[in-house]
Amino acid sequence: MEDNKDNERNEIYSQRVRAGKRTYFFDVKATRSNDYYLTITESKRKYVGEDDFVYEKHKLFLYKEDFLKFASALQESIDHIKEELLPDVDFEELDRVNSNDSNYENEDSDLKWD
Repeated sequence: MEDNKDNERNEIYSQRVRAGKRTYFFDVKATRSNDYYLTITESKRKYVGEDDFVYEKHKLFLYKEDFLKFASALQESIDHIKEELLPDVDFEELDRVNSNDSNYENEDSDLKWD
């Protein structure tokens, strides 16, 4: 198991996207041989009692040889939803509404990430 120093050393860049009860982390990491890869983590708040909750995490590792294929398939899938399945939805307005909703933005503000 990696200790905290190794984990801090191999993390190069990180972005967090808060989305209600979910938070997505995009972390660029380095291997010992200075090769780079991306981890995409979904962290979801799950209630286990009336006032108690845990974070359920799902992680995806994306390696450099798959970057272009992954990005292309993701963009094509998003475009298909926007253009073919939900052409009448204003996605920019949805983003503005969610960004301005303080409950939506701050719901995971107490989230601690290792």
